[in-house]
Amino acid sequence: MGRLHGWLVAGLLAGVAQPALAQAQDSETPAKDGAGDIVVTARFRNENLQDVPIAVSVVNGDVAASRNLNTLQDLSTVIPTVDFRTGQSNKDRTVFIRGVGTITTSPGVESSVSTVIDGVVLVRPGQATLDLLDLDHLEVLRGPQGTLFGKNASAGVINLVTKGPTKTQTGSLEGGYYEGGEGRIKGTVSGPITSTIGYTLSGLYAAYRGNVYNVGTRNWVNGYDRWGVRGKIVAKPNDDVTITFAGDYLYNRDDTPQGVYVSSSRVAYPTGVVTPNATLAGLLTQEGITPSANNTRINTNFDAEVRDRNYGGSIALDWGLGGGYTLTSITAYREWKNHQKPDWDARAILAAGFPQGRDDGTVDFDQFSQEIRLASPQGGLVDYVVGAYLLSADTDERYQRSVTQLIGGAPGTNNGVANYGIRAQNHALFGEANLHATDTLTFIAGGRLIHDSLSYFHQRVSDTATGVAGIRPSFASSGKTDRVDYSARAGVQYKLAPNANTYFTFSRGYKGPAYNVFFNMQAFDTQPLAPETSTSYEVGLKGSLFDGRISGGIAAYLTDYDGFQANYTDTYLGAIVTRLINAGRVRTKGVEADLNARPTGRLTLNFAVARTDARIRHFNCPAATSCTSIDSGALPFAPDWKLSGGAAWKLPITDGLAVELQTDASYKSKTQYAITQNPDTIQPAYGLWNASIALIGGERWELRALVKNILDQHYANYLVYGTTAGVVRYVPRDNDRYVGLNARILY
Repeated sequence: MGRLHGWLVAGLLAGVAQPALAQAQDSETPAKDGAGDIVVTARFRNENLQDVPIAVSVVNGDVAASRNLNTLQDLSTVIPTVDFRTGQSNKDRTVFIRGVGTITTSPGVESSVSTVIDGVVLVRPGQATLDLLDLDHLEVLRGPQGTLFGKNASAGVINLVTKGPTKTQTGSLEGGYYEGGEGRIKGTVSGPITSTIGYTLSGLYAAYRGNVYNVGTRNWVNGYDRWGVRGKIVAKPNDDVTITFAGDYLYNRDDTPQGVYVSSSRVAYPTGVVTPNATLAGLLTQEGITPSANNTRINTNFDAEVRDRNYGGSIALDWGLGGGYTLTSITAYREWKNHQKPDWDARAILAAGFPQGRDDGTVDFDQFSQEIRLASPQGGLVDYVVGAYLLSADTDERYQRSVTQLIGGAPGTNNGVANYGIRAQNHALFGEANLHATDTLTFIAGGRLIHDSLSYFHQRVSDTATGVAGIRPSFASSGKTDRVDYSARAGVQYKLAPNANTYFTFSRGYKGPAYNVFFNMQAFDTQPLAPETSTSYEVGLKGSLFDGRISGGIAAYLTDYDGFQANYTDTYLGAIVTRLINAGRVRTKGVEADLNARPTGRLTLNFAVARTDARIRHFNCPAATSCTSIDSGALPFAPDWKLSGGAAWKLPITDGLAVELQTDASYKSKTQYAITQNPDTIQPAYGLWNASIALIGGERWELRALVKNILDQHYANYLVYGTTAGVVRYVPRDNDRYVGLNARILY
């Protein structure tokens, strides 16, 4: 039914769209100012990107869609400072900025990177990994942003801004089909309802067959089905008041496997000793699987399945109080439902020492948030933003596992089920001010006072008193913790010229206390993790030349994290178990630069580079486990180098017809995917090259042919140890070269 619903929604929206000649840029959401400069909302004001004393990357939503970049995972390939950790389910996936992120499935832990959609903070990382429906633009704020954006922004912020109503009646229909059985269709209608009320409504359906073949079920997997709707109504009863009602519903079903075998052996750290596993190698041979760096075949008893429903609504009020003051209120409620059914062992044959398991887990999450802030007028000696924030978030999870193993040559099955959850509340007062000492010199100061209240409950019932691989004995516990802490920022900004600024900032980041709550929770997991704090120093330079034809910036930073919250890999009766701990102290430092150029009205160029040095300064080995020192080791998902660049050249054919040639490339140095520094979880360096050619009919239509991964460069976007043995990988969409066609019609 999900596929049928998706096609119906998109078709209905296309059918009711009214013809209009308005451009796609006819939106009231600020993207560019009158001079064509990029406008961002990184400090809760509409500001020129070049004037903001924060390292910010901006991606246009329409451009991303035309290049088949539709999720945060896709966008991480073109933003050098961003990386992405994939997984079998959305609850396992998360974003990294400058080498810092949080890897855990526990509901009692915040992400280090905050994701915000139209001013609403998403508490769980899994809420933000679905399709970016109706995106106007995306802002990546690098470094601690806790002063204005909250407690889960210790590494940065992904700020998503969706499209607002257009001033005239418009509509669009977009579609795409790509080699390998992937298709997308989206319809949008927008315009005025009355002279004071406008609306926008979008619908999406997308599906992908997948690029991994399951020999056992004879199905293609690693694909998805998605559909969703998003709508806004914006009312302006008078010149001083704007009220925005927004709502969305996104459904996702995917069948990402638990992992695809790369090797049946493992390589020890730090000795480099290879430990082969002849039994696993023989079993995989019987199953028709040949492990390799480019293996795209699995053999499991059933296809894994994950279903997500992500929905919510918000009411935003902007009220001009007179004298240049603006009061903003954002009230929001959201829910996220996740149901996953993975094949725990990711294999087909039952053998001694190789148990088989079937999992079934659900997540039932809801959040309510209220933010109120006051922005002062700009242009005086002092301007500021102050506000208050309230968040209440509840998570209830149920996870069930059935494990079958050979006991005395005969199969035996054990079962375990755990019910657990989190109750979290956050209250905060915040503010940030600019003191304009002169026309060229500005001092910056801000802070956020935070109160966290976090509690958990957990009850596991098992039919094994001693435990088996994958299932621990029955266990019950609960706990509660409270914390008052703060984030802060101070800095100075100096205008070197009308179009050039330099800045220096000091930030104190904070991520709240946590609980390691999960299916196999143990007695030593009951104590709360201490907050993760950071101190960051950043210096930057931004500017433009030749009336904005060339613009760019460079930033250098150093950030130290204390109480770093991270997952450590452990084993229990031969099966992999991850344990969330305060891992110790880490440091990330580096230099980032970006350059954009428009030599002519027909040619645009862009380039960005990030040099990141993210290292473990001191690692605290967890209790009750063997542990090898990993001090000085690399943080996971933190390559030393990432580069991206592109060019677009538009060639007029007639007054209403043009051809556009576009190309882009990216490079990523070798990347360690495990904090335990396993030699066999390192992805070697690789580069990707894409290109497209489009036929453009003025402002009415566009037809674009594209090719992704032209050089057919195979790689893994995640490498991890298999459940009981060997090494597995996750296969990205562009693991192989593919071609596609996009079409867009504006009504």
